[in-house]
Amino acid sequence: MPHTLPSDPHGFRRRGVLFVLSSPSGAGKSTIARRLLADEHELEMSVSVTTRSVRPGEVDGKDYHFTDLEGFRDMVAKDEFLEWAHVFNHRYGTPRAQVEELLAAGKDVLFDIDWQGAQQLFQIAGGDVVRVFIFPPSMEELHRRLTSRGTDSEEVIEARMSRAANEVSHWDGYDYVLVNDDVDSCIRGVKTILAAERLKRSRQTGLIGFIRRLTR
Repeated sequence: MPHTLPSDPHGFRRRGVLFVLSSPSGAGKSTIARRLLADEHELEMSVSVTTRSVRPGEVDGKDYHFTDLEGFRDMVAKDEFLEWAHVFNHRYGTPRAQVEELLAAGKDVLFDIDWQGAQQLFQIAGGDVVRVFIFPPSMEELHRRLTSRGTDSEEVIEARMSRAANEVSHWDGYDYVLVNDDVDSCIRGVKTILAAERLKRSRQTGLIGFIRRLTR
């Protein structure tokens, strides 16, 4: 599925990376994603479609593409999603056309999706997908972070904690796992993973030509 990105001075080209970040709500995934996007200019965010309401400060088309249930079902029927899932009584999906446009423009693509989406994406794109799961330091710390936000009721927080336990149970479906007990350290770990994956031999599509020139 991924296109090849521009070549380096040696004539190498590489396949784009579909880079997945997953974590329980409150584990710091959104902060890590924002920092990563600010520092990595070849990386662009996949903006999901959702049926949930717009939250204060969110911008349609930037944070999410907001739609109603009927519109979402229509997109599912037309096979317009790479993956989609039902989360907290709302639906979320990754638009296929958007991702293909980013790859065609020579970008790697960052996905903020749960284990269901990561699994579906891997089934479609296989080795082009890199899956990273972010753990909180403890469930107690996760509860503290959710409470300190001051945006959710205790009922919602308990629902998020229950879902967090389920999400953590799927850690073994990921290629890498990191513990976010220090956000700067965790971001360094994520950047190291991305850099290494970009350099993987299996992603380099110009190697054979280079080696032929090198050895002739």
